[in-house]
Amino acid sequence: MKRINFKSFIGDKAYYKYVLGLVVPMIIQNFITNFVQMLDNLMVGRVGTAEMSGVSVANQLLFVFNLALFGMVSGAGIFGAQYAGNNDAKGLRNTFRFKVVFSVLMTFLFCWLFATKNESLIGLYLTGDGSATLVADTMYFSKKYIIIMLVGLYPYAVSQAYASTLRETGQTKVPMVASFCAVGFNLVFDFLLIFGKLGLPRLGVAGAALATVGARVLELLILIFWTNKHKAEGLYTFIKGAWSSFKIPTDLLKNILIKGTPLMLNELLWAAGITRLNQLYSQRGIEVVPALSISTTFFNLFAVIFISMGAANGIIIGQKLGADDIEEIMGDAKKLIALSFVLSIFTALIFIACSFVIPNLYDTTPEIRHMATLLMIIAASGMPGDALCNGTYFTIRSGGKTFITFLMDSGFVWAVCVLSATLLIKFTTFSIFVVYLINQLWNYLKGAIGIILVKKGIWINNIIEE
Repeated sequence: MKRINFKSFIGDKAYYKYVLGLVVPMIIQNFITNFVQMLDNLMVGRVGTAEMSGVSVANQLLFVFNLALFGMVSGAGIFGAQYAGNNDAKGLRNTFRFKVVFSVLMTFLFCWLFATKNESLIGLYLTGDGSATLVADTMYFSKKYIIIMLVGLYPYAVSQAYASTLRETGQTKVPMVASFCAVGFNLVFDFLLIFGKLGLPRLGVAGAALATVGARVLELLILIFWTNKHKAEGLYTFIKGAWSSFKIPTDLLKNILIKGTPLMLNELLWAAGITRLNQLYSQRGIEVVPALSISTTFFNLFAVIFISMGAANGIIIGQKLGADDIEEIMGDAKKLIALSFVLSIFTALIFIACSFVIPNLYDTTPEIRHMATLLMIIAASGMPGDALCNGTYFTIRSGGKTFITFLMDSGFVWAVCVLSATLLIKFTTFSIFVVYLINQLWNYLKGAIGIILVKKGIWINNIIEE
C-alpha cells in the first residue's frame, strides 16, 4: 500500500505569505459583504417574522441571478487569469468586454422574469403548513422587496466585470475596498431607512432594498474611478479602449462560449438546485423559512474563508497554467485544498459555538430560534465537505474542464441532493433536521469525487495556447 506523503500538502512560510496576501483581501471583502447582509437580515428580523421571511424568499430568487452572473463572468475569467499569467493586456481587455456585454444581457432577462413572474416564483416557497396571514404577508413583503432590488442588478453586473478582471491580475485589494465602502453605505442606510431615523421615513423592507441598490451604485463608481486612474500601469491597460468598442475576436468569443456556457449553466442549475432544496425544506412547515434564513445567513458569513480559498485556487493555478509553469501546479493544488480543509474544521467549531447565541438576536418565536440553532449545527457538520467540494471545483475549472465541473457540481446537486430531499420529503415522515443532515453529508461524497479528479491531472491545460 502506497504511503501518503503528508509533507506534499504543506508549503513553506514564503508560500503561505504569498497565498495569504492574495486571499486575505478576498476573505475580508466577502466577510464584510456577508456581515452586512447578516445585519440586514437581523434588522429586518427585528421588524417582524413576515418581513424577514419575505426578504429571505426574495433573496433566494436573486441568489439564482447572482450565481448565473457569476458563472457568466467566471467563464471569461478562466481565460482572463491565463491571459494575466501571460502578461497579455489585450486578451484581458477582450475578456472584460465579453463580461460586460453578456452580463448586461443576462441582467435584462432576469429583470423581465422577476418583474412579470414574481408572484408565481415566490409562491413556490409558501406551500408548507402555517398561518394564512403569515403566508399572505410574506408574499406581500417579498414582492415589494424584489421589485426595488431589480434597479440595482445592472450596476451590480457591471461591477462584477470590473472586480473579477482586477482579481485575475492579482489585484484583490481594490475590489475589497470598493466592497467595504459599499457595505458601509448599505449598513448605515439600512438602519436609517428600515427604522426611519434622522427624520427619514420608516420604510421597512423597502428601505433595506433601497440601501442595497445605492450601495451597488457606489461600488461600481469606485471600481470605475480606480481602474481608469491606473490605466497606464501594467495589466491595468486592459481598460484602455475597452468601452470604445464591444467587438470581441470571433475565435475568443467561440472559445469562451464553449468553455463558459457549461460553467454558466452549472451556476444557474446549481443555484436553481439549492433554491429547489429550500423550497422542499419549506414543505415541512412555514416556520422552516425564517429558521433556514437565519441559519443560511450566518453560514454564508462563516463560509467566506473556504469560499475565498477556492477563488484563490482558480487565480493562482490559472496564472501558472497561462505561464506554462506546469511543474508546480499539482503541488499547489494539494497545498491549497489541504489549507482550505483545515481552516474549514476550525470555522465549523466556531460556527457551532455561535449557534446557541445568534438566533436569540431575532425577534421571533422560541420555536423558530430553536429550529435555527439545530439547522446551524447541522450545516456546520458539512463545512469540511463543502471546503473539499469548493477547492477541487475551482482547481479543475482553472484548466477549462468546465463540462466535468458541470457534472460534478450542478449534476450532483440535482441527481443526488435534490432527488434525495424529494424522496425524503414525499415518502417519509423524517423531520426537517434529518432531511437537512442527510443532504449536508452528501458533501463528503462529492468532495471525494473532486479529489479523485484532481489527482488524475486531466485539468492541467493551457487554454489560451489552444
